[in-house]
Amino acid sequence: MPANDAALDAFTRLIAEKGFAEVALREVADAAGLGLAEFYKLYPDKVALVAAFMAKIDVEVLAATPTKSDPEETARDRLFDIMMRRYDALRPYREALAAVRRASQRDPILALAIGPALRRSMAAMLEAASISSEGLAGALRQNGLLAIHAAVSRVYDKDETSDLSKTMAALDTRLKTAERWAQLFGQKVKSPQGEKPARENSPAK
Repeated sequence: MPANDAALDAFTRLIAEKGFAEVALREVADAAGLGLAEFYKLYPDKVALVAAFMAKIDVEVLAATPTKSDPEETARDRLFDIMMRRYDALRPYREALAAVRRASQRDPILALAIGPALRRSMAAMLEAASISSEGLAGALRQNGLLAIHAAVSRVYDKDETSDLSKTMAALDTRLKTAERWAQLFGQKVKSPQGEKPARENSPAK
């Protein structure tokens, strides 16, 4: 296993077990089988580890995103599918993510430090949905999606359903609300037919 992957695996496992603040870099390096100097070259602090983990998930989601969009899909449909694909990808790491969120809530400086990586991830999700993340309008969309993600994550953390149906419902509700915010999509888009979320009958990946 490449050194960077070993480090990320060790990091997510340890913070899930012990909590974010309780895990030291040396401990992660030892668990990954790396010397501290070698580890430091890859990840000089835990914020860098969190950012690298988010980027890894981004790549996984983007790799599974079709290169051509269905012309019948609205922007909301595409964003719903992409964000659910993200939550599917995050399922093995839910305890680790919850540990990071708890630490961020207690430490505003940590929350600020992680913020840029979160916004980059939201920008990537928007672009994958063919929604521009550039300029002032793009920045507003990033922040809007980040607010949606933060709210849905609180449901996701406790969602034990096999198909993440509670998460789907929460995301669907918030994206419907966001349709009324011109800031997120930049134009009026119609909702898919019916009242149920788009993936109501789709199995989790």
